[in-house]
Parts: sequence; C-alpha cells; structure tokens
Amino acid sequence: MELLNIECLGKRLRLEASMAGWQQLFWDNQLVSQLPASPDRQAFNIHLFELSPTPLSAENLSEPAANSDTQNDSASSITPQIKPITVRLEADVVWQPFNLNYCLLIDDEQIAQGQRSTKDIESQQAEIPPPKKVNFSLVGLASLGFKLLKSAKVIKVLLASASIAAYSWLFSIEFALALIGCLVFHEYGHIRAMKYFGMKTKGIYLIPFVGGLALTDERINTRWQDVVISIMGPSFGLLLSVGSLVLYWVTGNVFFAGLASFNALLNLFNLLPILPLDGGHILKSISFSMNSITGLVACILGAAVGVYISYSLGLALLGFLLLIGSLEIVFEWRSRHQSHLLPLDRYGQVFSTIWYFLTVGLLIGIIWYLAHSSDSILALPLEILKS
Repeated sequence: MELLNIECLGKRLRLEASMAGWQQLFWDNQLVSQLPASPDRQAFNIHLFELSPTPLSAENLSEPAANSDTQNDSASSITPQIKPITVRLEADVVWQPFNLNYCLLIDDEQIAQGQRSTKDIESQQAEIPPPKKVNFSLVGLASLGFKLLKSAKVIKVLLASASIAAYSWLFSIEFALALIGCLVFHEYGHIRAMKYFGMKTKGIYLIPFVGGLALTDERINTRWQDVVISIMGPSFGLLLSVGSLVLYWVTGNVFFAGLASFNALLNLFNLLPILPLDGGHILKSISFSMNSITGLVACILGAAVGVYISYSLGLALLGFLLLIGSLEIVFEWRSRHQSHLLPLDRYGQVFSTIWYFLTVGLLIGIIWYLAHSSDSILALPLEILKS
C-alpha cells in the first residue's frame, strides 16, 4: 500500500510497504530503494539512494575561447568531479494502530518531516497516469459511443428494465418492483458509505439474475473502508425490513410483512462469508487484520459457534454456507500480510465484529418472527434457510 507521497527535488517520492515487512521507494516512478519482506524487520527503516546532478550541456562545453590559454583554463574549470546528491528517507512505521513518522534529508540537510495516520491513508488518492494519445479507429469510436451511452445513463435504464422484465417473467410485476426496490435500497447504502469516504461514485447498476452493483473508479486504501462500504448495504437493507415490519404492525397489510421477510433473506445471504459477497469482504477484513495466532483461533471459534447455532436452529443451508466461507477465509489467512490495505486496529476489529453479528442476528430474528405468523407464505424464507 502507498504510505507516503511527497515532493523531492521537483518530482514525486513515493513509499509503498506491506505488513509483511517489504518496502519500496520510488522517485519519479523509478524504483530507487527496496527492503525485502522480513517478519523481524524493525519499525524504523532507512532508505538511502543517490542522484546524479544534470550534466553541463554540450553547447557550454563547445563554446569557443578568446585564446588558447583561456581555453585551457576553461577546460580545466568545467571538468571537476561532480558530487552526486544523497537522498535519505527515514520512516518509522507502526501498523496497529497505524502511525508513520518520516524525515527526508538531502545531503544531510532536512528538507521535510511529518506524520501520517489512518485518516490520511483513507483520504489519499491514487496517482492518475497521463492520458495516452489514441489514434482514430473503429474500436476507439465504439469506445467513445459506449462512454456517451454511459454518461447519458442509458445503460442503467436498460439494465433496470431488463431486470424488471426478467423478475416479472419469473414471478410477477408486483414482486419484481418490490425486489428492485430492495436492491436499490441495499446498493444505496454502499453509495452513501463511498461518499462518506470522499469517493466519487458511478451510481447503481442492476444486473438481471445477479442483483446490483454500486461502482466507483477510486480504490479503497484501508480495511476499515472495506468493512464500512460492505456492511452499509445490508445495514440499509435491515432498516428497510424494520420499517416494513412497523408498517405491517400498523396497517396489518401482509404485503409489508412479505417485503420485510424476503428483504431480510436477501440481505442475510449478502452477509455470508463468501467472496465476492459483502459478508466475505467484512469477515476477511476482520480476520486478515489479526496479527497473531490468537486472532486466528478467535476467528475459527466464532465461525464454529455460528455454524453450531445455525444447525441447532435447523438452518442447515445457512450453517453449510457459513462453514464453507469460514474455511475459505482461514485458508487465505497466511497471505494477509501481502495485502495493500491498511489493517484494522483492535478497536476496529471488535467494533466490526459486533456490527456484523448484530446485523446478522436481527435479520434472522425478523425472518424467524414472521415465519410464525398466520400467513403461510411468510414461512418461505425460513424454509429456504432450513433446506
């Protein structure tokens, strides 16, 4: 991940590193220093490299002199040994909680120093390479047409129309509209989280038989961003189910009960710890931020408790998917240090875990409550979990 990007001698000096211990320093996008991965690496590291000064131009070297004596003196005066410029970057990195103290020296003279925290990493923007000149071609013309269509939001309308038609063909127009509403509300939660972190969003795309996507051109920099953006979709879905349940109590209209139950089922499946579902991103960020065997054991025990509760309640499908997703995360745990995302601190791990399991518990509670009502159709989501 990118830890530092500052100016040095008129060009950008960029430091990238990972929890595995490796660090790479780039000056003007050229690698000038690197430290290999090592579990024993200390927090304080020094990067040292040299830059050659710009040599004198050929025109200056070939200027004619007034006489031979002055020419010899001139020749001797322009050929001294040019000392290279020594650049030294001192970086003191602490990962949990993240803190970076740095000091930049040029020829032993301090040029810059400062400190960076998690907030700085969250708000940093990735470098955008300069646009390349593209020659006219049919492919380029088609690409331009696609961009124009996308800018006019035609693609979003087409995908939304196709989704409504597909779900109407499978079920009914009323169910299709309700399902689209649930998907849009869920994806809007992701959009709100992206905007909270200052990301530019590209909107919501509905894909038939797949669901929806909330897109952004910007990349996330921290595990906390990954957790919040991922869990805000199911959290908004939970709010929709709670609101529908309240309307059912007030009006007695079974439509609102069905909306609450099926929307809860939709968001519950999204919270399964399987990538690329939201739950897979959440639990992966939590478990991959744990920097000890104790953390891994706690993750395994938590998953085992979830599987046991699921099977105890007769939710066989939910328990099986929880087991598969948990094993996937455990198998990838050893490669967590190679990630380019800043890990969660202890507070973030605990808070994210509570947020996740509280959301899952409330969604299951809504499904369980409505399944025991007088209308048999409301028992269908619970039967799906038991299948």
